[in-house]
Amino acid sequence: MSAQRFKIQNSEHVSPTGFVSAPDKGLMIIVAFLSLIGIMMILSAGAPKCTVTGANPGSFAIKQFMWFIAGFFGMSWFARYDYKKLVKYVVPFSWFVILLLVLVDFTSLGVTVNGAKRWLALGPAQFQPSEMTKLAVASLLACAFAKDISIFNQEKIIKYFLPIAVMAGLTAAQPNLSMVIILALVCLIVYITAGGSITMLVSMASGALLLLSLKIKPYQLSRIRIWLDPESDPYGAGYNIIQSLLAFVSGGFFGVGFGASRQKLEWLPEAHTDFIYAVIAEEWGFLGCLAIIWLFLWFIFRGIRIAGSCKDMFGKLLAVGLTFSIGSQAFINMSVASSFVPATGVPMPFISYGGTSLFVTMCMVGILLNISKIRIMRSDYV
Repeated sequence: MSAQRFKIQNSEHVSPTGFVSAPDKGLMIIVAFLSLIGIMMILSAGAPKCTVTGANPGSFAIKQFMWFIAGFFGMSWFARYDYKKLVKYVVPFSWFVILLLVLVDFTSLGVTVNGAKRWLALGPAQFQPSEMTKLAVASLLACAFAKDISIFNQEKIIKYFLPIAVMAGLTAAQPNLSMVIILALVCLIVYITAGGSITMLVSMASGALLLLSLKIKPYQLSRIRIWLDPESDPYGAGYNIIQSLLAFVSGGFFGVGFGASRQKLEWLPEAHTDFIYAVIAEEWGFLGCLAIIWLFLWFIFRGIRIAGSCKDMFGKLLAVGLTFSIGSQAFINMSVASSFVPATGVPMPFISYGGTSLFVTMCMVGILLNISKIRIMRSDYV
């Protein structure tokens, strides 16, 4: 197909200098399916808890839908905003996120839930700034490696790597080790994509693991022990794991049916948030679990394809960082629910209940959609 025909059939915007194609439709379809599944499962998994507290059984789902609407507008805005213009806002945005993390960690505005101080009180609402670190870190890394792969550069260290280190430290202090692990994975993947040295990569990974082992706390060691043997404390620390696995067993191949889960009836804590995948396994069975895995694998594939089609290194690295921030979080959540890794509090993107997570994730998708647009200058086809 000639460039002229491509322009006529696929262009979204034509200017005197060229045209911009429509965003990736496959990615939009995936996000629509995952968001719909999320609202449905929150309605199912959250109803028992709402009923116990005397609230409307659908209140969690209603709130999530409102956040979805807000996220949709955020996604639409970023899908139209040229990602190349984001470069000048990356560093200021990162320090803004750091300010929010400081407010959470060191002021009375920070809200503690289940032993973790991760939320910022904003009147009647709560906001989780650590979710914003995914976007900030992916953007900082894209800026740092857009021109060259060097690490030991004074300007890069001060401008890009220092904010990443500060965000990781403040997030770990909440404590939110799962988010720190996601950020570390994104750093490694973006570095590899940029053409980083394998030797340097192994050295950084070894150093990170050593630092992590020195900072690990007793309760985190306890989680690892319980993960290896949940039956050692079936009514205490191992309770969540056991109840989650029972949900998987109960679901079988086809599931017990939408809304028919028994584990969500006060047996499985956090059924509408961290362990929503276990409710999916019980109600939709093995086939439902495979469908969720397939959707996230498809999401990662589309993200990689967008990165591969991008002509500039900043966009390519940004697409990779955003894709694997979302993808790795999803698979960590599924691995926790199915007991492949120790329990850690990380929501499933698009599906778990949580306004901050949904809004930030959809804004990240908006940036991916903007990167996916093919920009062709008029000189290329005239």
